[in-house]
Amino acid sequence: MFKRIDHVALHVADLDSSVAFYEKHFGFRNYFQAPIPGGMQIAYLKLGDTVLELTHHSDGAMKGFHFCLETDDFDGSVAKLKADGVPVVREPHNTAPREPREQGWRRVVFGGPDGEQIELRG
Repeated sequence: MFKRIDHVALHVADLDSSVAFYEKHFGFRNYFQAPIPGGMQIAYLKLGDTVLELTHHSDGAMKGFHFCLETDDFDGSVAKLKADGVPVVREPHNTAPREPREQGWRRVVFGGPDGEQIELRG
């Protein structure tokens, strides 16, 4: 059902300087960046197959933490987690592809026991 961790997200105070930091010091490559409705900016950086998501909120607020799992059965995974009583933070919705293989993917966000968010993509 679940294939791998798709990405881990950090919420940063200054998106451009954080992107530059990870590129310069650790060799990450920024491969997708876009504004998100609601005043958020997002950048995805790659190091090999590892993806680091950096987010920034225009109001300067630092938001929580999340990680994302890729699933090969999106609808089945969502149905099982809902049936198990895992709380939904954001219902399934379309998401922009970061690369061609992700065309048509959707995402959903569930809540973990300590306030963390668990995103599923597939």
